Amino acid sequence: MRVIDGETLATLVAEAKQRPRRRLNLNLHADHAEPVQRMLNAIEPDSYIRPHRHPGQFELFVLVEGACILVTFGDDGRVEQRVDMGPGGPWLLEIPAGTWHALATLDSGSVVLEVKPGPFLPTAPEDFAAWAPSEGTPEAALLRDWLAARPEPGTRWIAPGV
Repeated sequence: MRVIDGETLATLVAEAKQRPRRRLNLNLHADHAEPVQRMLNAIEPDSYIRPHRHPGQFELFVLVEGACILVTFGDDGRVEQRVDMGPGGPWLLEIPAGTWHALATLDSGSVVLEVKPGPFLPTAPEDFAAWAPSEGTPEAALLRDWLAARPEPGTRWIAPGV
């Protein structure tokens, strides 16, 4: 039996804060070939998760600590739905396969349990939204901040200078 306690979460969060990408996952599955991939993701508010999709794989998110925003998009980058996860809000949501989405955390120390079918498949280049900036660019921080500001359905992020 594997037990995840407060000390485990605190260690994961502390290590995520030290990483350049400001996030870290703790795999609960033994290897990438397992039929169910389960991981805890510690994600700091200044971490950028580029909008992407997983063809053929749903994703289930359970908020363990903190607060976050999950945004889904149409192919053109328009916000289809925004879900605020945190105290008083939903704690669990499932994203259908092939749905463009991004997650932004609002609180330092946020942790999300992610579950999806295995085996692990790295995100292919065509499954990152072409309209979203690449990680590590100045525009990426602007999109991350726009997501954290709770964009309304129907709106679309537009890169500066476009």
